[in-house]
Amino acid sequence: MLSLKTFLPACAIALSVASSAAADKLSLNEISQYLNTLRTAQGDFTQINDDGSISTGEIFIKRPGRVRFEYNAPDTALVVAGAGAVVIYDSKSNAPPESYPLSRTPLSIILANNVDLGRARMVTGHTYDGTATTVTAQDPDNPDYGNIQLKFTGNPVQLRQWVINDSGGSSTTVVLGDLKVGGTLANSMFDTGSPGRAPGR
Repeated sequence: MLSLKTFLPACAIALSVASSAAADKLSLNEISQYLNTLRTAQGDFTQINDDGSISTGEIFIKRPGRVRFEYNAPDTALVVAGAGAVVIYDSKSNAPPESYPLSRTPLSIILANNVDLGRARMVTGHTYDGTATTVTAQDPDNPDYGNIQLKFTGNPVQLRQWVINDSGGSSTTVVLGDLKVGGTLANSMFDTGSPGRAPGR
């Protein structure tokens, strides 16, 4: 069964960027503005798990507070964040779904209603490699919850990858394909359901 320790610690995105797309280092204000205007999005993702295994699927984002990861076979997991919780379902497991408060995961930083990376002590790293800007952020009030590394390119600003690192030293990378931004996503897609029942769409 896909655990939160496997899922949350490695959300990262593969970058395939032509040199012509290179831009200057993005400011924290530019990145915050981009995330705040990103209300709905969907696309393919590739997840590199902490044990080195690779999963693929489709991601649906509806800010604030909602995300859905549908995994392709042979994985049987479905991960849904909504109503302040992250719930992990596995149709092949007899165990009940795993549920965790969204606020205790670094993913809550980019799903917040108002993203403010300029907030004191939130950003612990802000680098540029000539192609992409990487921001490492954590909840300044709860640094023990782990951190998230976000990778962006410019012209226009786009989220390319995130890596989630937990307090136990595990990390999970999710590589995003081209995101389709905008459109309507039903709230029911992010219904975390009830124990033993996976939400449908």
